[in-house]
Amino acid sequence: MRRIRYCVAASLDGYIAGPKGEADWIVMDAEIDFNAIWAQFDTLLIGRKTFEAMGKYGGGSTPGVKSIIVSRTMKPADHPKLTIFGEDSLKQVADLKEQRGKDIWLFGGGELFCSLLQAGLVDSVEVAVMPVLLGEGIPLFPGPARQAKLKLTSQKVYKSSGIVGLEYSVAKSPAKGRRPKAKGRGG
Repeated sequence: MRRIRYCVAASLDGYIAGPKGEADWIVMDAEIDFNAIWAQFDTLLIGRKTFEAMGKYGGGSTPGVKSIIVSRTMKPADHPKLTIFGEDSLKQVADLKEQRGKDIWLFGGGELFCSLLQAGLVDSVEVAVMPVLLGEGIPLFPGPARQAKLKLTSQKVYKSSGIVGLEYSVAKSPAKGRRPKAKGRGG
């Protein structure tokens, strides 16, 4: 089974974007091998708000990686070149995990992460903690939500930039092993 991995940069005070979706505070570190990271994935799950922010900042597609937008408001008929998971998104994501392929990068955003985590669909949380305090913005884990147990599986400190990479596996409760029936959140 494929894994869904929430890989994200966050400020030390827990924001994944500034108040207007800004990401200019994210530090780049030459020690991080982005090609090796991208090679682990063949699918991106993107929330509508993150997708719209990517367009504003010139984000585009990545060769060999399929992008899926999760949105209740975007209509596939209005966007024929995009793959959109809508009202039945939790079931669609669960089905996607069952397909053959590489891991799935839960690319954004916080609301989509919260929905998929609460449905028991997220396998790991991988946060690159940036050495910055934003004071406000889009939270890593917007509430209200149920508590989720995590187990630290890896950590790395990038001394030249001050980034701390943390990887956690998500503890699965027996009730979360069932396929979700509820409708998903996310735009």
